[in-house]
Amino acid sequence: MHGAWHGSWCWDSLRSELTADAWATRTVDLPSAGQECGVEDDARVVREELRRIPGPVVVVAHSYGGIPATQAVAEADNVAHIVYLAAFQLDVGESLLGFHGAPVPANPQGLQAVPDQPRPLFYSDVPEAQAEAAVKRLVPQSVKSFSDTLTKAGWHSVPSSYIVCEQDQALTPKNQEVLAARSGAVHRLESAHSPFLSQPAELAHLLAEIAL
Repeated sequence: MHGAWHGSWCWDSLRSELTADAWATRTVDLPSAGQECGVEDDARVVREELRRIPGPVVVVAHSYGGIPATQAVAEADNVAHIVYLAAFQLDVGESLLGFHGAPVPANPQGLQAVPDQPRPLFYSDVPEAQAEAAVKRLVPQSVKSFSDTLTKAGWHSVPSSYIVCEQDQALTPKNQEVLAARSGAVHRLESAHSPFLSQPAELAHLLAEIAL
């Protein structure tokens, strides 16, 4: 599951690496990217895709995507493992804003614009042309998705691993370490926030190790 402001396009390079190693992959576009949808709307899309997959699934969630993934996996019976990639591994009753200690609006509405400086925030170690192309594909993100609290947390019943991105400027390594403490295993990459763009081969190798 992709993060806020992004789409499933961000996984393309990683998927190519995984496909070359004979891994089957699926992606989804979360409706909260570009529409006034919340966590449950995103989780519903994830659950629907999971139902289409017959065998055991390893769910990989990045950044905000960790929140709907956590909600969705709690109601799926074919998920063998969850991998949180610099992601919000929240618990029941928590929200993205709440995790950061920010006030949660009572009636969140509208869309949050793309951050003013997305390149250093998301793609500081991504080649310039590739980073600029990614920036152009970003879309506003639903405010509601940042405010909604989890009602279920799949990582309590499904094994999980966390990948800390140690040069991340969007979700700081310090915050990632707090979240990673909830996972059964912790791995690290010397990368910024988007290793699926900057280090797709290295990330694919790590995900294969975790999946096996």
